[in-house]
Amino acid sequence: MPEQGEIRLFFEKHSIMIKRIAHIGIAVKDLNTAQSTFETLLNLSPSHVERVEEQKVDVSSFHVDDTNLELTAGISEDSPISKFIEKRGEGIHHMAFEVDDINAELERLKAAGVRLIDEQPRMGADNFLVAFIHPKSAGGVLVEICQKAG
Repeated sequence: MPEQGEIRLFFEKHSIMIKRIAHIGIAVKDLNTAQSTFETLLNLSPSHVERVEEQKVDVSSFHVDDTNLELTAGISEDSPISKFIEKRGEGIHHMAFEVDDINAELERLKAAGVRLIDEQPRMGADNFLVAFIHPKSAGGVLVEICQKAG
């Protein structure tokens, strides 16, 4: 687990222009069971439910203040979420930070030597373009940067 200041230092060092924490991604085996659990815990209904075929996941989001909790379940054994759960079990998968210009951020990060999982953004849930930064470049945390599409 990274120390408290490691993620902040990563963003300061690389000058990422974060607008807000967009969501915290939670990997779950069974979306319906997890959704029911979080409905009880938060006393809220999901604000958005979607299948993202490209990423082979089903997503259920709960809007809490200015961010979301994003429950994510793999829809096939070869989905990244299914593989994550197989290795590490259910739990926090990633943190997502919204940026103004995802392409500019990816170019800047690549030039700075940051290890990227995605060099080009792809479509994610809830009409966001997304790209992931490798945990080895972010204090052991899988980081997603995202930008509202269109």
